[in-house]
Amino acid sequence: MAKASQDYRIERDSMGELQVPVDALWGAQTQRAVENFPISGRPMPRGFIEALGLIKASAAEVNGGLKLLDADVARAVAQAAQRVADGEFDAHFPIDVFQTGSGTSSNMNANEVIAHLASTSRRRVHANDHVNLGQSSNDVIPTAIRVSATVACARDLLPALKHLRGTIQKRARPLARVTKTGRTHLMDAMPLTFAQEFGAWASQLESARMRIEDALGRLRRLPIGGTAVGTGINADPRFSARMARALSRRAGVRFEAADDRFEGIASQDDAVELSGQLNALAVALMKIANDLRWMNSGPLAGLGEIELPSLQPGSSIMPGKVNPVVPEAVAMVCAQVMGHHAAITVAGQSGNFQLNVMLPLIAYDLLDSIGLLANAMRLLADRAIAGLRIREDRVREALDRNPILVTALNPMIGYEKAAAIAKQAYREGRPVLEVAAEGSGLPMAQLRALLDPAALTRGGIREGMGGGG
Repeated sequence: MAKASQDYRIERDSMGELQVPVDALWGAQTQRAVENFPISGRPMPRGFIEALGLIKASAAEVNGGLKLLDADVARAVAQAAQRVADGEFDAHFPIDVFQTGSGTSSNMNANEVIAHLASTSRRRVHANDHVNLGQSSNDVIPTAIRVSATVACARDLLPALKHLRGTIQKRARPLARVTKTGRTHLMDAMPLTFAQEFGAWASQLESARMRIEDALGRLRRLPIGGTAVGTGINADPRFSARMARALSRRAGVRFEAADDRFEGIASQDDAVELSGQLNALAVALMKIANDLRWMNSGPLAGLGEIELPSLQPGSSIMPGKVNPVVPEAVAMVCAQVMGHHAAITVAGQSGNFQLNVMLPLIAYDLLDSIGLLANAMRLLADRAIAGLRIREDRVREALDRNPILVTALNPMIGYEKAAAIAKQAYREGRPVLEVAAEGSGLPMAQLRALLDPAALTRGGIREGMGGGG
């Protein structure tokens, strides 16, 4: 028999006795996991612990209402679990993310902490018989993934996405008359306005929002009540629906009971789907961040179209150098999210028969992606886009020399002749209007109208154009 020391107490589980730190709120099963998985030193994230607390509080409430749990015990468990959800005891959830694939260790960690908090000298609350009543790790952990990710999206991600999109739109509105050189293949192309360019970013983000919200509609379906494999053994038939309602009230986000609890336990396709939409958002943000980096490049030898806010010295050896640090940070976030999606994809197919066995990894990476993207979007909005300055003189200079404006003359003089004018303008470093006046055969007034960059941003067949060679 194990002997307690001054710093440890003796706890017991079905496998026997072992020492647990005297001030720890957890019990024997948590302690075994702490000793078995010294891998990364990274515990499960705050949002996941919150979800576990909400699930346990809701289960106590539901089981009490069904008269399956003594009212006093139900009340004590619900109160303790809510305190766990509120973050009072995060230090007592030490288990590594790389643990048993079902997340049983984390479920028991929650059960043991809550039982310890709810117990008194007159009332012993049991981690399995009371806190885990009507549940299994196999339905609790998949439910916690869905609850935590849905709450994180509603609370953090979607508001940050809306904020970034609104910031871009606000900056775009006064730039509707500021025309710049467009670029395809990083080469000069037809002109557009800054409002059109920024508007494309805003549309990307709106599409991302719609895709994420669509995916959340499936993530809201909770398999809780399916217990071990989906059959609902040892759970009241009314448990699932009541749990969905109770969790909706406690989390402030709508949930529903899954029609097929077998699916929700055996597969995590809806979590993989959400991760895929986060991956798509990361792709959009990477594009926006890199556009900003290119537009800010220079300021003399690059494009130099915009000037991002100066936030910190950019070099330890080159005085005066300032770098686009926020877009760079955002790009790294996007790379991490893309990596997380690859891991979640592998984890999502890692279930045999009735249970996925990479649930903690899915939970950790999904919540990390949501948190990183939410923080990065607010940073990009507030520390880069809100304060950028358009260098209109530099933009106008490049636009006036853009030989690709000659595209507008194609219907009048034909592609071959227009190409010759463009090449000559580029070779001689002269404005295309000047070269076209010499070689197109069109009067200057007509050329000025046809080659007006602002008018070209509106596209279409222009008045005064006729057939050409």
